Amino acid sequence: FTTKEAGEGTGLGLSQVYGFVKQSNGHIKIYSELGEGTTVKLYLPRSAGDSVEAREPIGSQPVAAQPRSETILVVEDNELLLASVATMLREQGYRVLTAPNASAALELLASEDIDLLFTDVRLPGRLDGRQLADEGQQLCPDLKVLFTTGYTRNAVIHQGRLDPGVEMIGKPFSYAALVVKIQRVLGQTG
Repeated sequence: FTTKEAGEGTGLGLSQVYGFVKQSNGHIKIYSELGEGTTVKLYLPRSAGDSVEAREPIGSQPVAAQPRSETILVVEDNELLLASVATMLREQGYRVLTAPNASAALELLASEDIDLLFTDVRLPGRLDGRQLADEGQQLCPDLKVLFTTGYTRNAVIHQGRLDPGVEMIGKPFSYAALVVKIQRVLGQTG
């Protein structure tokens, strides 16, 4: 359910929040009363890690990965998720370009040398992620594509199976899982 008009995006949504909380071994309680509002309580497990005093000093945190030769185009209409994924991939050494919709992505695909298109299936505008990938691969036949979605997967999944040659990672995803998936799609790991 969304209160936004068609084409304005869908925000994070309760299904995404539920996925994040369940992935963290937590739970959610929601109480709603007509005319009064809604209260959402998120319960997450306490960290069993070391106390703050026992942790390594900030200066000893790992440095960024060595630069890689690949360029990744990330297409996502959720600004926070787009910025977060782009930052994480840059920290992995990739050159990252971003676009909030398919039109902007097609402009970049026409003017830049891009190795991997990482796109949400559901995008605002006239093209969804699958249509963007199809047009992108016409422009760049060697373009690799990785889809993501937290909603309907019908654009790339039929009768419970991915279309042949389609790679996907469901939302919510961990950054570690995303890095492994991207490396696999790019042929950097077995």
